[in-house]
Amino acid sequence: MSLRKNTKRYGSLSIGLHWVMLLLLAAVYACMELRGYFPNVSVPRAWHFMLGLTFFALVVVRLMVRMTTSPPPIKPNPPKLQTLSARLVQIGLYVLMIGMPLAGWLLLSASGKPIPFFGLHLPALISKSQDMAEFIQIIHETGGTAGYFLIGLHTVAALYHHYVVRDNTLLRMLPAGA
Repeated sequence: MSLRKNTKRYGSLSIGLHWVMLLLLAAVYACMELRGYFPNVSVPRAWHFMLGLTFFALVVVRLMVRMTTSPPPIKPNPPKLQTLSARLVQIGLYVLMIGMPLAGWLLLSASGKPIPFFGLHLPALISKSQDMAEFIQIIHETGGTAGYFLIGLHTVAALYHHYVVRDNTLLRMLPAGA
């Protein structure tokens, strides 16, 4: 098991982070979507915050790995427009992965609420301000909606490359033996 990529696949650390973060992201969205079923219970909301902050910690690790390694090449090389599109979606996903947890942390801070993190309470990033909380909430909710689009686009593109183009785009990120 290699932490670094070889010429055909990403390293096991990158692959592991990708799939663990997908599961975390699904859990974050599930907590958000299911909160309506528990109107008098704050558990889904607390888990939404804690999982979002865990996701943020992992994206920092993922960025460090990404900056110290280069992705294995796609074979055959995709057209330049596809490469540009992929980079734009990737940038959008990283903005989402960094911006959403930060916006959630800022939202709790501006709302004057505690920032739970598995038994700890993290410090507020900004002082309490209802106007700021409302503004950040709009950004956070809009980002959540944009996330559905970006994640869906990323998934469809991976499947398109695998089943239509038949290149190695998806295979580079699958666990060994998959």
